[in-house]
Amino acid sequence: MIQSSNIQTRSVGMKIFTDDQIWEIKQAAFDIIERVGFKCQHKEVHKMMKQAGAWVKDNNIKIPRHIVKECLVTTPNGWTIYDRNGRRAMEVEGEKSHYGTSTASPFTRDAFIGEIRNTSIKDIELGGKVADYLDGIDFVMPMGTAQDVPGDAAEVHEFPALVANTTKPAVFIGYTALGCEYVYEMAAVIAGGQENLSQKPFIIAYPEAIAPLFFPDEVVERIFVAADRFMPQLPGSTVQAGATGPVTLAGLITQITAESLIHITIAQLRKTGCPVAMSGNVGILDMKTALMAMGAPENNLALAAQAEVAQSFNLPTWGLAGATDSKMLDAQAGIESAFSILSQGLSGLNLIHDVGYLAAGMACSLEQLVMGNEVIGMTKRFVQGITVNRETIARQIIEDVGPGGHFLVQQHTMDHFKKELWNAKLMNRQTIDVWKAAGKPSMEDRVKEEVRMISETHKPEPLSDKILSELDRLKREGEKEILAKLKKG
Repeated sequence: MIQSSNIQTRSVGMKIFTDDQIWEIKQAAFDIIERVGFKCQHKEVHKMMKQAGAWVKDNNIKIPRHIVKECLVTTPNGWTIYDRNGRRAMEVEGEKSHYGTSTASPFTRDAFIGEIRNTSIKDIELGGKVADYLDGIDFVMPMGTAQDVPGDAAEVHEFPALVANTTKPAVFIGYTALGCEYVYEMAAVIAGGQENLSQKPFIIAYPEAIAPLFFPDEVVERIFVAADRFMPQLPGSTVQAGATGPVTLAGLITQITAESLIHITIAQLRKTGCPVAMSGNVGILDMKTALMAMGAPENNLALAAQAEVAQSFNLPTWGLAGATDSKMLDAQAGIESAFSILSQGLSGLNLIHDVGYLAAGMACSLEQLVMGNEVIGMTKRFVQGITVNRETIARQIIEDVGPGGHFLVQQHTMDHFKKELWNAKLMNRQTIDVWKAAGKPSMEDRVKEEVRMISETHKPEPLSDKILSELDRLKREGEKEILAKLKKG
């Protein structure tokens, strides 16, 4: 599709549902919330729901749709997310797409020795550093769940390891409500206070309910922690087709929509006006292996379709791309990564995470992240489209050059080629002879070399010694308090 002005906007996209189909899914989601409801034992949720006019009985809560719709009115339609230094980084709204790293895997594929091993804090640090360098990665997540620190308090170790190595915005899961509180306290130290952090948020919470329709106390507490601070949060339950949700994609999307609406209602009843996305994760159950397939085309189709529903509410969306079911950087990894990154970019999903996953999310890989960054560059250029005006049509330049001429020495070429033509970093565009002379490097060879170069030469903007010292104090204090609380029960 060709644009007709100087302004570069999204020029390509796709529609999956008709307006009537979106309306049907939305009505079905409201029906589920109203007639089936959700399970929740949290006493504060019971109290809020009763006061709002919902039905609460035996930990089952059914919410009349008018309550949900009232909460939707107060939910912000988009957010501005800043970087660690308080500079605008992402407009999370409309169909603007931003890509981020993978997270929470117990294993890491070592980019230097090629072995899959337990994730460590050093991996989180290096993941942040590599992501900081990559221009296609817009936000970061801790690349893995560190196995060399106490698991129940991992976030107070992972968050400072991440943010000390990148200035980019961060999304974090959090393993406990208390851990989330410490993460926000750490972020406030960096931002210069909680008020500054709330005004210019550079972190986004990611509380994950359990499909189908179950909101455990710990998840509710994390929703509250973010809402109380007016910090943006992403509903993140994973609805797995044929396992924790209907095998039909329409049914799966309906369930995700219902669970997102419940999450939004809980957050709004807790703190009116707090920022919440309409989001969830799609899982495809491979009926041969009984494992979740991240590279399945249905995964991308369902996420794109769910985003259309969320966009009809004018709320931010959440995707998952750049991931593979392969266990190494091979053709499968490239195919699945490229297909998901492009299809979700075309769909206009806002925050697209998990670039860098191997083995259906069980391992994080810097190689997969670096290769995914290349695909993101291609995708962003494709989605950017074509600007049409007198200058870009170049009628006079074509006339000046005339038949049989060339455009290499034209000032028009010099003025425009860097903006018009995407610059490949890893794709091999050399002649055969040059490639042979270089030792016939494969894509995997080039990716490994890129990871090595970044790890050895890139120097992220450091935090001050004062901030690092305070983060270290909070890390030690947080671990001690979290473990003591869990031990006490």
